[in-house]
Amino acid sequence: MRCTLTPRYLIALLLLCSGCVSSTTDRGFISLFNGKDLTGWRYKTEAPLNGKKEASDGRYTALNGTLVVNDFDKAKGPHLRQLWTLESFSGNFILRLEFRAAVNADSGIFIREPQLQCRDYLVAGPYKDLKKYRAQDWNSIEVIVRDGVAHCTCNGEILQEALKLPATGPIGLEADHGQMEYRRIRLKRL
Repeated sequence: MRCTLTPRYLIALLLLCSGCVSSTTDRGFISLFNGKDLTGWRYKTEAPLNGKKEASDGRYTALNGTLVVNDFDKAKGPHLRQLWTLESFSGNFILRLEFRAAVNADSGIFIREPQLQCRDYLVAGPYKDLKKYRAQDWNSIEVIVRDGVAHCTCNGEILQEALKLPATGPIGLEADHGQMEYRRIRLKRL
């Protein structure tokens, strides 16, 4: 028996397969941000923000699947703030996330305490020579931690080749100035 594939059937098959491929790219990863609220996060000196959509000073907000780092308002709290996961991570792992920076925005990603600058790189630096960075658009950060050393990239370009880390610690996000957005914050233990 001969089977003929109609264009409609081929399109449906392609759409089905493309969904299968994208769902396997994150196999083994756990989400550190649920996209709805700040569950699993806290300021170091304050109670966990479980179930809250906004931090006590308004610097961090869960909005439409993104963790938004809001610009500084001195009436609400200190200039520099750091939001940390409740969980600490030891051993080897891969951390992946996506970020979008407003013009000249300045933030950071803490990996067991040491900071990787996460900014509007072409304006705020320090990585002004990146060729694949997309200003005011979504970019990908990947951090591969092996034996206490982190290899960090943005859209595949090296940011830090060998960032030395302590044996354990949480993941954190810094609020300095300008608006930053983070999404798809996920980690896979190796």
